[in-house]
Amino acid sequence: MNFVEKRKERVGSEAVGALRAEAAGPAEPKRGWVKRHYAWIGTCASLLLLAASAVVLWKLSEEITWAKLSAALTGVGGMQLAVAFGFVAISYFFLTFYDALALKQLKLKVPYRITALASFTSYAVSFTLGFPLFTAGTIRYWVYSSRGLSTAKIAALTVIAGFTFWLGMGVVLGLSLVVEAGQLAGLAFTSIRVNQGVGVAALFSVVGYLIWVSIKRRYITVKHWRLELPGATVSFSQMLVGIGDVCAAAAVLYVLMPPELTLGFSTFVAIYVLAAMLGIASNVPGGAGVFEATIMLAMSSLPRGEVLGSLLLFRVCYYLVPFLVALAMLGIYEAGKRLRRRRAANDP
Repeated sequence: MNFVEKRKERVGSEAVGALRAEAAGPAEPKRGWVKRHYAWIGTCASLLLLAASAVVLWKLSEEITWAKLSAALTGVGGMQLAVAFGFVAISYFFLTFYDALALKQLKLKVPYRITALASFTSYAVSFTLGFPLFTAGTIRYWVYSSRGLSTAKIAALTVIAGFTFWLGMGVVLGLSLVVEAGQLAGLAFTSIRVNQGVGVAALFSVVGYLIWVSIKRRYITVKHWRLELPGATVSFSQMLVGIGDVCAAAAVLYVLMPPELTLGFSTFVAIYVLAAMLGIASNVPGGAGVFEATIMLAMSSLPRGEVLGSLLLFRVCYYLVPFLVALAMLGIYEAGKRLRRRRAANDP
């Protein structure tokens, strides 16, 4: 084969390759390094946050003896515990409307008692065990599927309920950072301008979102799954419910804190929200360790043993007790379902 023939063969193969490429459509652009390694970056960041929190918590707890911790735990009065459990009930009551508003958006009618059962038990279990997409999703499917809801509808409900939480967190964090910027600057080791800037940004984000969804129908698309976002009315209701839930949850810990605490609630709730957000970012069940380290660091002027005792009691009141109640409720619910099936099977 001479040079001319080789050249013709080469040109012909290139033409065929070009036609194949054109028929196949444009080549998919390569994903960036960050996108390709997003999962690893997130995991490493969570592990670093957890490790740093563990070091901080260890350093802050070095001087705490078992005697001091025991005295702090037994020093909490019955009235304090009663008020704390009252706020626990209020917080979980607000949580039931996370699902109720999501069902309203999806135009699904489910009795409130079923909604309350699914919402309370799913949050109580996922708060304690972690992995909310799996734990909360499984419980919601268990309860709602018996009412005819499909897997897709339950997944949509879970996503919409998540918007309620973040809308409430955004408003509470924004307002507290703006109003209490000066006092928080010393506690969070930041400047007043930074606190005000972050607070205004959080508030603008929430207001911007409300305006965005009020102009026209908005959708989010994940692969082949399309979900319509709540409009202005439902979104505003979500914001109010989220605010109530976050404030009630913060009030549980605020009531249990040592009497030496002189911070106002508006300042304290900003610290609580920051600690909760760091706990969520760590991907640790309930933010365990990260949440405590953040609170203890911000409350370093108070007796550490008493602060740690308050945090342990908070875990018992807000996590452990509702978790046990949720397990009992799910057991009773399942037993009732089986009993009704037996009766239906025995009926002529």
